Amino acid sequence: MWNTDEDYDDDDYISKSEVKREAEAMQKLGERLIELRQEQLEQLDLSEVLYDAVMLAKRLTAHGAIRRQKQYIGKLMRKEELEPIQAKFDEWDRATRSQAGKFHQLERWRERLLTDDDAVGELMQQFNGVDVQRLRTLIRNAHKEQSAGKPPKSSRELFKYLRELKSI
Repeated sequence: MWNTDEDYDDDDYISKSEVKREAEAMQKLGERLIELRQEQLEQLDLSEVLYDAVMLAKRLTAHGAIRRQKQYIGKLMRKEELEPIQAKFDEWDRATRSQAGKFHQLERWRERLLTDDDAVGELMQQFNGVDVQRLRTLIRNAHKEQSAGKPPKSSRELFKYLRELKSI
């Protein structure tokens, strides 16, 4: 006989699957802690026990030991305040995506400069202090290297120059 109303409140009920998903999420967050650099770890307000467990996991080399340590870290994560940790990870992820977006924008500029003659004028309008002579030399050298099948030294230099312009 099932006694649904008397055994538990519907509001308090958490399924086994939900409990497992939460435990796995905590373990994943713990695994991300292991991947962090020392200075990043110190930015987080971790308990001493969790911090020591993460540092131990970084030193382990045996696959089974690492797996057990990750499970232990996941268990310790249940006692931690997860919101500040997740917020810091989100902040770092946003910064990484922002940097990647800037990188891709510079790559698009480089490709345009190598394929479109009008791109030099547009670049001069968008950025102040463009050394046109240097820019045209880099573009010309990149074309020569590409047609000769040489390594793209000038193309890389062009990218570096665009990065310098972006930071001015």
